[in-house]
Amino acid sequence: MPRIEHPRDALVRVTRSCICGSDLHLYRGMVPDTRVGMVFGHEFCGIVEEVGPEVEKLKPGDHVLVPFNIACGQCHFCKQGLFGNCHEANAEATAVGGIFGYSHTAGGYDGGQAEYARVPYADVGPTVIPDWMDLDDAVMLTDVVPTGYQAAEMGGIQKGDTVVVFGAGPVGIMAARCAWLFGAGRVIVIDHLHYRLDFARRYCPAEVYDFREIEDMAVFVKKQTDSLGADVCIDAVGGDAAGSALHTLFGKAMKLEAGSAIALHWAINSVKKGGIVSIVGVYGPTGNMIPIGNVLNKGITIRANQASVKRLLPRLIEHVQAGRIDPKALITHRMSLEDVSDGYHIFSAKLDGCIKPVLYPNGGQ
Repeated sequence: MPRIEHPRDALVRVTRSCICGSDLHLYRGMVPDTRVGMVFGHEFCGIVEEVGPEVEKLKPGDHVLVPFNIACGQCHFCKQGLFGNCHEANAEATAVGGIFGYSHTAGGYDGGQAEYARVPYADVGPTVIPDWMDLDDAVMLTDVVPTGYQAAEMGGIQKGDTVVVFGAGPVGIMAARCAWLFGAGRVIVIDHLHYRLDFARRYCPAEVYDFREIEDMAVFVKKQTDSLGADVCIDAVGGDAAGSALHTLFGKAMKLEAGSAIALHWAINSVKKGGIVSIVGVYGPTGNMIPIGNVLNKGITIRANQASVKRLLPRLIEHVQAGRIDPKALITHRMSLEDVSDGYHIFSAKLDGCIKPVLYPNGGQ
């Protein structure tokens, strides 16, 4: 049972918690310093049960969505809106800030796939859920929606641009959907699981292609774009990508690089000269085999980061209220917390058409 450990903490009774594709990196041993006994889960919402003496913006009874970033709100990076890079929330913060339930590399905080969660810096991240908002929409605003939205935002999409998204998981699907909000003229999604491609075709909507049917990704994309390449490529897969026996062996089996970087290869080689590659897929903190020479010679801009959820929430809440984004439509599986092991198995093994599983601790109440 978590407890208040600092005057700025809150104790939250969890009502919804997601299993994320990033959790599968932990599940498969891809993230260093994931310790036995750690509680996973960085996407959750719940009801405030108790607050520390210095918490001013929350009170017991508030139903809040909790961003996956743990941010102090006062450091050099938080003041720039880089809440995913907070310098105070994580003792290992040479790079990433604190993240709930995501190993000691990300601060060692227990997560929200539990009945209760301790929430540090409670006046910074947690946001009271509007009365009109469906709680299933709210929990998707803790990570999936802002990460997909920021992927499109970092792409610097201009009106009429062709955007290629690698990966039709929940974040890739959301990135493709949000690309239209920034003015894209054409959106293409690449994956190899037909149920996910079918979902993306309907939801985004997008043109979809199975990479197993493509001999050379860069040649294929150039043929689709008057031989120029895509204006923007988004890597929404990260180190768990399929599609290359070499990267699977080195990055996933032998762990000699930080996961399989084939989607990033495709993005770099498929984007046009002077184009932008946006990376939100998770890679580990060690090296990768990527074609950095192509980045230089093509004049590519690379933008990447963990989503700064707090910065994006006001705009995203507006989009949900206006009906421009329907987050809960991504949820395909709902189950109790007690069935979490089945949830991981179904999601990890890509069974039963699973796009996004949500857990309901405490009966969802």
